[in-house]
Formats: sequence, structure tokens, C-alpha cells
Amino acid sequence: MPVAASAIYFLNLRGDVLINRLYRDDVGGNMVDAFRMHIMQTKELGTCPVRQIGGCSFFYMRISNVYIVIVVSSNANVACAFKFVVEAVSMFKSYFGGTFDEDAIRNNFVLIYELLDEIMDFGYPQNLSPEILKLYITQEGVRSPFSSKASDKPIPNATLQVTGAVGWRREGLVYKKNEVFLDIVESVNLLMSSKGSVLRCDVTGKILMKCFLSGMPDLKLGLNDKIGLEKESQMKSRPAKSGKTIELDDVTFHQCVNLTRFNSEKTVSFVPPDGEFELMKYRITEGVNLPFRVLPTIKELGRTRMEVNVKVKSVFGAKMFALGVVVKIPVPKQTAKTSFQVTSGRAKYNAAIDCLVWKIRKFPGQTEPTLSAEVELISTMAEKKSWTKPPIQMEFQVPMFTASGLRVRFLKVWEKSGYNTVEWVRYITKAGSYEIRC
Repeated sequence: MPVAASAIYFLNLRGDVLINRLYRDDVGGNMVDAFRMHIMQTKELGTCPVRQIGGCSFFYMRISNVYIVIVVSSNANVACAFKFVVEAVSMFKSYFGGTFDEDAIRNNFVLIYELLDEIMDFGYPQNLSPEILKLYITQEGVRSPFSSKASDKPIPNATLQVTGAVGWRREGLVYKKNEVFLDIVESVNLLMSSKGSVLRCDVTGKILMKCFLSGMPDLKLGLNDKIGLEKESQMKSRPAKSGKTIELDDVTFHQCVNLTRFNSEKTVSFVPPDGEFELMKYRITEGVNLPFRVLPTIKELGRTRMEVNVKVKSVFGAKMFALGVVVKIPVPKQTAKTSFQVTSGRAKYNAAIDCLVWKIRKFPGQTEPTLSAEVELISTMAEKKSWTKPPIQMEFQVPMFTASGLRVRFLKVWEKSGYNTVEWVRYITKAGSYEIRC
């Protein structure tokens, strides 16, 4: 695994070293001189935040009147290094009352050295959560007179948080009503030919949660994904239930998910953070249920007239409906006049984007509204160039529908006190890049 830093320097705008820390012995203590000579004095600070000088790489960022410079001599994880800097600055601000500048560094040398020893070990970032660090580095920073007032909120005593086991949730939470809200939000990306064949299609989704639960609950989420259902049938020594299963690609989880249990049982188990958070993200490339099919017909009648016919069919169930449906049909720039006839919604010509904009506020399932339009073009003496037809674009939102077919099979909440919980599950499918060629 590539390291994130061999050394870190904090410099003022003149290039003077305010404080530094060497984490590995593969760089010398005078490497900052090369940064001053080759980057600061040549006024190349704004060109690129990553520079290579000799055999070393320099990653730098300016925060207020301080430059934070990371030096590495071997292959490095650049994204991790910059993420470390951003998180470290946020952590310093929490100790210094919301400020991070040259004065704050000069007033807190001892505290900064102690924190630098805790947040990185041999070039690898460690825990940078201010809530956890304040449990065992209790020294308060010297605050600027312009900094925000310190919070009087007591820091809870959480033994598990000190070990990093549950750093995202504090103990002692109490709610009168214990509720869990779960949203599966999907975006459909589509490119369809004028004849209705799918050229490119995928779904990107995320599971959003909002938890108001007392104590330290343990949640278990079951989905109708193929791997999870097959694993469950193996553990129960019985064939898997018939029904649609989903193959999830590119799955990423929130840090609260127990990956060991997921790898062994293929169920999503976690101790949730308090409030709102994103549990997981995923992508689907096969078996996508398209909510709409669009059949366009655009005819050019001579040099000054066009005829546009568009039929939009909703493929989802008749009891469902889509909200905020917008169909944007491109027309040439020299459009002079338009006339419409629609079976549902309203349509108008928008000259700013050279489109006929058809809006349907509430679009029921299993219906086929149509738009017919006549477009008159400005006649010009110049030779007419062939019009390259841009694709038709759609915007929509379909509640209680998932293009991937993903469903929540169960959501179990366990807490040692045994309280009752109320679980709410909602599905939403939106248009990502939903385009149909004319």
C-alpha cells in the first residue's frame, strides 16, 4: 500500500518553517529548502499542487496564511495525502476554536506535535476524528480572540470509541420514539436509438438512512441481491426462493458496515450513526427496468417546415405515477413559430435552449401521451446545412419504483433494552442522463 507522507511541513507565506514532523527516514530534514527554491521563489504555487523535484514528490495546499507541504520519496497515494490534509485541518480547527492560521500554530506547538504523533504512523493516516481524539488528548488549544466560543456540550465517555470500533456514534442517545427511515434513490442513465433499441444503459443507486434510535442498536439489512440470497439459502440448507435477484456492481459502504460479516454472511450489518447518512452506493448494468420508452418521429417538410411527433410510454405499473416529467425535444436555431397539440400536460417553445419543452406534472403508469407539433423555420438565402439532430432529453421522478428491481427484504433492529422501532422504506427513481436519439 503506497504511503501518504514521509514528512509534513507547515510554512508561512515567507517560506519559514513553523512546525514539521518526519514520519520516515527516506527524506532529509532539509527537503523543504527545495520547495522554497523551486516552487515558492519561482512563483509557481498556483500552477499545480503536485510537483516532483529530484527524487521527491511535494504535495502542497494553502490554508489561510499557511502552506501545508507533504513530502514523499517513494510511490505515494496522492488522493489519500490531500484527504489527510483536509481532515487534519478540520481537526486542528476543532481544537483551536474554529481558526487555523500562523498565529494558531505558534500558540499551540506542544498540542500540534502531540496530535501529529496520533494522526499518522510511519506515513499511514490513523484516526482523525476530533470527537475521538478529544477523549484522550484532552489538552485545550490556545484560542484566538476572534475564534468562536467553545462548546459547553460534554464529551461522552465511550470506551468503544477510543478503540476506533464505533467512532461514528456516541453513547447515551435517548429518543421517545425510535424510528428508522430508509430511502433507495436511483438514477437511470440511458442512450436509446430512434427505433427504440437500447445503446447504453445503467443505474447508479444509493441507500440513504436517517436513524433516530436510542442506545447502541445493531441493524441488519437484507436485499434481494443475488449473492446475498444464495448465501442465505446455503446457510439454511434449502433452495433459494424464486423471484428476481439483482447483481450489484461497484458496491461501496459507509464505514459503519461490518465488512467481515458481509463477506461471510452477505448481509449488511451495522451500528448506525445518529441522524442522516449514506449507507451504501452501487451500480447496475444488466436487467434494467426502463420507466419510459420514447418513440420520436421528426420530418423535415421542405426548407421552412418541420413536423414533430413524440409518443412517451410509461412502462411501470398502472397504480404508480411519475412526477415532474419534462421532455426536451430539440429544434433548429432558425425556428420562427411553433404550434402544439398534446394529449396530456403542456408544451411550449424555449428559444434559449432551442427545444420544445413538454411538461407533465403527474404521469400515470401504462399510459401513452403524445405530442404533435408543427415548426416553421426562418427562410434564408444561404445554402441550407444539414441539421445534426441532438438527442431528446427527459427529466422525471418515479416514487416507489426502482429501475434495478432492488428491494428491501428485511430491516431488523436489535438493541439490548428491547424497545420497539418503526421502520419506513421508500423507493425513488430519477432521470440521470436519459437521452433518445431522433
